[in-house]
Amino acid sequence: MVLKQKELVDELKIEWKRLWRERVDDRVRAEGIACDDYSSLFIDKGTIIHATRDFKALNFKDILHQHEVADPERYVAPDPQVGGWSKFVKDNIIMKSQSKNEKFVEYYSNNNRGVHSEKQAQRKSGRGWLHI
Repeated sequence: MVLKQKELVDELKIEWKRLWRERVDDRVRAEGIACDDYSSLFIDKGTIIHATRDFKALNFKDILHQHEVADPERYVAPDPQVGGWSKFVKDNIIMKSQSKNEKFVEYYSNNNRGVHSEKQAQRKSGRGWLHI
């Protein structure tokens, strides 16, 4: 049963990608229009699939619900508004590495071992490295 659903979802994904790749862009009205019938996606020829104003965008998760696929969230990445993979990486991976760096800087600033904590003597009596 799970393998059949996975095959169905894979076929729907292929159709979904083909729909977006082969759409007709109407630049005057700023719309994307389906150029074929996609019966598995419940989209007819001439259906507006993308527009700039007052438009409910197509959602692959809704199509999976119409096909009665169990647990469609498993096959679709989370929405960016909710917090997708990027937010997960920013919150969990990048912040942890930054906290390690902060501990490193704090350790060296407390022990006064840092290069910037001691004042270095000027070279060439402050004139720089000019050779005259």
